[in-house]
Amino acid sequence: MKNQHRKRFTQALGAIGLATAVTLSVGVQPVIAENHTPDLAPMPEVKPGNAIMIELGRNFFFDNRLSGDWGVSCASCHDPKKGWGDGQALSTGYPSMEYFRNSPTVLNAKYRKRFLWDGRLDGSDASTLVRDMITETHTMNMDGRLMQERLKQVPEYDALWKKWRPNDDINGMRVFNVIGEFILSLVTTNAPFDKFAKGDSAAISSDAKAGYALFKGKANCVSCHNGPIGSDGNLHNTGVPENPDVLKNPLRTITMLRHYATSGMPNYMNARTDVGAYAITKKTRDIGKFQTAQLRDLKYTAPYMHNGMFNTLDEVVAFYNQGGGKGSELKPLNLSASEQKALVAFLLTLSGDPITVKDPGQPDMQIRTFGKN
Repeated sequence: MKNQHRKRFTQALGAIGLATAVTLSVGVQPVIAENHTPDLAPMPEVKPGNAIMIELGRNFFFDNRLSGDWGVSCASCHDPKKGWGDGQALSTGYPSMEYFRNSPTVLNAKYRKRFLWDGRLDGSDASTLVRDMITETHTMNMDGRLMQERLKQVPEYDALWKKWRPNDDINGMRVFNVIGEFILSLVTTNAPFDKFAKGDSAAISSDAKAGYALFKGKANCVSCHNGPIGSDGNLHNTGVPENPDVLKNPLRTITMLRHYATSGMPNYMNARTDVGAYAITKKTRDIGKFQTAQLRDLKYTAPYMHNGMFNTLDEVVAFYNQGGGKGSELKPLNLSASEQKALVAFLLTLSGDPITVKDPGQPDMQIRTFGKN
């Protein structure tokens, strides 16, 4: 009897293993350990998105009627003239509020593993990112139902929408989708590094080449900054010092604590630092961890870090060279002054042509005739 039970148990395990193998072969791809050193990659060729969706998204991106009080648009914190951020150390946030983190660029969102500094949103879902920013009290404070009714009163928007979806009225969820489609169309182009990576040895300077060797070798930046945008998408603690204005400015402190409260963070009223991903995961090992920043278009996206504490790339490299700050998981790099300069020279080769998009303006609203909507 014991042998029969053992035989049946073995057969069951075999069946489970077979089912798992079949599932992996036709569904989720298995994670395979690869024996190669990570590296940067040139930007992939981008297939054009849906042109009408992108045009709709462009219009909505610049329209401040998507915020609760008509005071801000997506472009207020993601300005094309400021590297698609806002150029400030800490974002302003919704009118009458101040935010406690830096407004990150939306460039290359198409290749993000996660969204937002604490990594709380899935990088494969740009429309949810848009919804979060539009409806969140600290950013645009808009109710999606009110938003769609406002947009329906703009004849130009209604006409363009009908080209995309002839049988639908403008509705909130699809507004988030089209803005997401627009954001995904914003990618780095014509960067010197990409030309170099594709075989043009003259595309970057000798200093930049030396910096690239350091990046992959002695400095080992590539362990976290890899792939086409120079980010592993993971969460790390580098010990970036706190921005003192978060606690000096009560509006920023209140915003930070409210974020902790709405995230369900325990004992949030006693927090006096930016705990990063911990507010989301509630795991102590994630205190002070933030998503690895991308390295693309650094020429345009200062100041740097989740709280804008560094104004120049020289400051950033010097900070990493010392092994980061308190609690950092980094080790000192021991780079000489000339090596640090070479590393900065290389980082600048990851910037492409400025991505400029014209503000289309805001067409006037018109009263809709009752019964003919």
